[in-house]
This record gives sequence, structure tokens and C-alpha cells, in this order.
Amino acid sequence: MFAEMRSDRTESVHLFTDRVSGLEAIIAIHSSRLGPALGGCRYMPYASQQEAFNDALRLARGMSYKAALAGLEHGGGKAVIIRPAHVPDRAALFEAFGRCIESLRGSYITAMDSGTGNEDMDCIAQQTGHVTSTTQAGDPSPHTALGVLAGIKAAARARLGGDDLNGVRIVLQGLGNVGYALAQLLVTEGAELQVTDLDAGKVRLAIDELGVSPVAADAVYESPCDIFVPCGLGGILNMGSINQLRCAAIAGAANNQLADAESADLLDSRGILYSPDYVINAGGLLHVALTHRGDSPGTIAARVRQIGSQLDQLFAQSLAEGRSPAEVADRRAEAILYPDG
Repeated sequence: MFAEMRSDRTESVHLFTDRVSGLEAIIAIHSSRLGPALGGCRYMPYASQQEAFNDALRLARGMSYKAALAGLEHGGGKAVIIRPAHVPDRAALFEAFGRCIESLRGSYITAMDSGTGNEDMDCIAQQTGHVTSTTQAGDPSPHTALGVLAGIKAAARARLGGDDLNGVRIVLQGLGNVGYALAQLLVTEGAELQVTDLDAGKVRLAIDELGVSPVAADAVYESPCDIFVPCGLGGILNMGSINQLRCAAIAGAANNQLADAESADLLDSRGILYSPDYVINAGGLLHVALTHRGDSPGTIAARVRQIGSQLDQLFAQSLAEGRSPAEVADRRAEAILYPDG
């Protein structure tokens, strides 16, 4: 446990249980150097407590890097609630979790994430003010999608010579809240869009409502396109999938897209431009952080659109220094988080 924390430079991990509601939760605070840790709350089954612990640490670290490069006065944190087989009272469970957050006295602010929604955040808000993504605050997915669109245009500028997406061939993997919102934006931009999702119903809905084309889930990596847009599960860019790719660039919303550090080097060696996930998908974090601060929707949208120019600079630095965009992003974030080394 402590070895993993030292390796990730995680500040603290908090474990909580509540006998009445059945709550079993982990809150990992990776860094508070820039401000209180901010990060979503996942609610899902895990094969083991160790798996949940590792997930919390990995995701909290990613939030620190994301917040640092987004210019926010927040550190990174993440909460994981292990979903029990039977939940007699979901509201009571999240209210209990709200009391856990309150006990940390503002060092961690939570938000919705995989398996949680606005209503769950409303339950948490009954016990603590250290929460965003409530019904009143709204869904961060549209701002995540808006930021990814800005990133896709940056990738197009770098690899295709311009950011007009009309006729650009895009393969989008994953039609969750963010993926579907992004598909709508890409269709409006005139992109030639193919989509896939493990849920056939979501694919059918996108075909019927947006007029997109389907691609089989097992053929998504080898499908020829200009830009591949992963918006589903993390860890999908590995040696096997990267060697199948037939695209010029990758620019998607999924978290932790790279299976390992070597995957970034392999993409670079193949000449595939990679948009670091925690840079391009920061729109959701900007939404929850700036909404929590009280900024207007217009101000938030303007900040989100700056993701494109940030990636322009990152790609230029990557080219000038002969390093992968992932390495450049990591070094930029670490210079902010660890100025003393």
C-alpha cells in the first residue's frame, strides 16, 4: 500500500465504512499543493479491495496533472465507492458518503463520475458543501465534449493542415454521455463519422438520430480514418491496438488511454499524433471547478475552448524537442506540481 503511494507521490488515502448503509469507500488525495483536491466519485463493483485502491490512486494522480495543466487552483483527488451486490437504500449510502467527505474539512471536493449522477451528488450535498455536479450545477459532459472538439481541431491543424472538419474521417469509440455529445458536435461540423459502442442500442440511436455509420467493435482500431477518437474505456492504446491503427492522430475523451509509457513512444514511432488524455478531456474538470466557484456558463465555455490552443503549443514543443506529446505534457504538469523536483 505505502509503496504504491510513494510511487505515485500520493499524499493521503482515506478509508471509510458505514455499517447501516453498507458503504465501503476510498478517497485518495494525490496532491493539495495547488489547492483542495477535486475529483469525481466512482460507484462500481471491484474484483477486490486492492483493485479499488489502485484505481483510486491512479485516477487521483491523473486529476492532479489535469488540474495543473488546466491552470486550476486545485489538486487531484478521487473517490471510489465499492458497489455492493445489494443496495437497499442508495440515497442513504450517498448521504453516508457525504458525511465522510465533510469529515475531511474541505481537503477533498467530489463530483459525479462513472456510476454516479446528479441525484447522487444531491444526496451528498445534504451532508456537505464540498460537492459539485449536483442537479443545480448541471452535467459536465457537454463541456467535456466541447473541449475534446477543440482538441480534435488542434490535432487536425497539426496533421491535416487545417481545422475544417468537413469531410474529415473520424472513428469514435464509446457513446456514453460525453461520446454522444461529441458525436453531435462532429456531425454539425460535417465530419464523416463512424461510431462504435459495446451497447448496440446506443449505436442504433446514433445512426437513427445523427445519420452516422457504424463500425464493429472488434474492427475499430484497423478502420482507416484521419482521427481516432476514444471515448470509452481506458487502457485501450497498447502494443496490439496501436499496431492495428490506421489513423493520423488520436484525440479522445477517455481517461488513461495509454496502457503504459511505452505506448506513447510506439505511437510516436509510428507517426501517430497523440493528444494527452488529461489535457484534451479537461473540459469536465473545468466545468465542475468553475461552476463550484460561481463562474458564468459563458466564462466556462471560453476557458474550455482554450484547450485547443494549449494543445497547439504542446504539439509544437513536442516537435521542436523530439519528445512525445505525452512526455511533454507530463513534464509540464510535474514542473507545476513539483517545482523543487
